[in-house]
Amino acid sequence: MTTSSRTLGDWFSEFSREAFRLETLDDYSQSGGVDAYHAFLAGEEQPEDYKTAGWVKTVADATRAGKRMYRVHILSRPLTDYLRFELAWGYHRNMAAGEEFFILDTTSHENPIPEAPDFWLFDDETAAVMSYDDNGRYLGVELLADSRLTGFKAYRDTVMERSVPFAEWWAKYGE
Repeated sequence: MTTSSRTLGDWFSEFSREAFRLETLDDYSQSGGVDAYHAFLAGEEQPEDYKTAGWVKTVADATRAGKRMYRVHILSRPLTDYLRFELAWGYHRNMAAGEEFFILDTTSHENPIPEAPDFWLFDDETAAVMSYDDNGRYLGVELLADSRLTGFKAYRDTVMERSVPFAEWWAKYGE
C-alpha cells in the first residue's frame, strides 16, 4: 500500500521526529546541483545558489525544531568524481544546517545490504523508495506505509550499526 496523497516534499515539512536517508549510489550527478557539480569539477568556487539552496533551509528548519535528519552513504574508495563533490561540498554544507552524516565504507568489507534501494524513512511510518537511472538521474519515488516498513527499518539499523560518523571518516580519507 502506498501512503495517502502526501508527496515526498510534504514529508520533509511534516515529519515529527526523524528523517533517515540511505544513499547507495556513486553518482547522483543528474539529480540536482548539476551546475555546482560542474563548478566543482572545474575547480571553481561554490555557486551562491548552491550554498543557499532550498534544501539547506529545509534541513535548518527541521533541526531547529528539534527534529533529526541523518543519512548513511554506502561507498567504496577510490571515490568517484561525484562522491568527491557530494562529500566535500554537499555534506559540509548540510552539516552546517544540522544534518548528520555517516559513512559505511565497503572498500575492505562486504556491503551488508547489497539489495537495499535508496530511500528516506520518516518517523518509522513511511518509506520513500527512490529510483534513479544508470546516469544518476532521479526518476521518482514510491511512498510506502505498510508491512514492508520492517525491512527499511532493518536496513537503517544495520547501516547505523556498521557506519562511522562522516567527520571521522573524512579526517582519515577525505580530500
